[in-house]
Amino acid sequence: MSRTSPADDGDELLNRLGTLTAQARAQAAVQRSRVELALALQRGMLPRDLPIAHGVRLAVRYAPAYQGLNVGGDWYDAFLMPDGRIGLSIGDVQGHNIEAAAFMGQVRVGLRALASVSSEPGELLSRTNDLLLSLGSALFATCTFLCLDPATGVLESARAGHLPCVWATADGRAGITDDEGGPPLGISRGMVYPVTRYRLTTGGVFVLLTDGVVEGPSMTLDEGLEQAVRLAGVAAVARMDADALAAAVIKGAERVGHDDDAAVLVIGHDGVQATQP
Repeated sequence: MSRTSPADDGDELLNRLGTLTAQARAQAAVQRSRVELALALQRGMLPRDLPIAHGVRLAVRYAPAYQGLNVGGDWYDAFLMPDGRIGLSIGDVQGHNIEAAAFMGQVRVGLRALASVSSEPGELLSRTNDLLLSLGSALFATCTFLCLDPATGVLESARAGHLPCVWATADGRAGITDDEGGPPLGISRGMVYPVTRYRLTTGGVFVLLTDGVVEGPSMTLDEGLEQAVRLAGVAAVARMDADALAAAVIKGAERVGHDDDAAVLVIGHDGVQATQP
């Protein structure tokens, strides 16, 4: 009976390890390419420019997930509507892959297209919800859509399963919005999305964000929202630039140890005196 020598056994083990290592590297390269493609797709669908209006200050920030496999479907958007108001949206698509990034593009484009038909946020979300269902995707998205009148500072808001907004006034008050909202987009037809009206005070801010900014392994959602409220309150009192506030809020994603995308949209208004939201 022939027996293999220890040297032969060692060579066979090294060969197997080499094969497994090569396979692992190849799989890692494929996954890395998918992540890079999803990230490029997502960034390419975000708006390059923000609308400009007298007295309105807008700023945005986006950070991909720190865990490389979790690039997905967070987005923000801001555009001029046919009636002269500014449409603003932020949202988060279920999943973390190329399909989620592509679905995010469909949601964003759908909102923009339907805004030319309806400028009422609740109806706009209802129409977008039905449109997404007609596409037959199994994905869904949470979203907040607001219409801002630059002349008056009035904000009309509707939410589809998304986080509440953070607000702050120049006299030091701050909190989160309290509205009814409706279910995420893409789950069931015929959904109704109630509209809530707010008014931005002079020097006040509204902050829209996704859960990657305020929720993670190191911080609960309530703790993260409290952190964002404190930042907004300080920024409003100090008359901090909207861009600086957006940068400060997105830094919160590092403190929560997020493993999700993170997006922030800050809205400020300097042109009208009014009461708090």
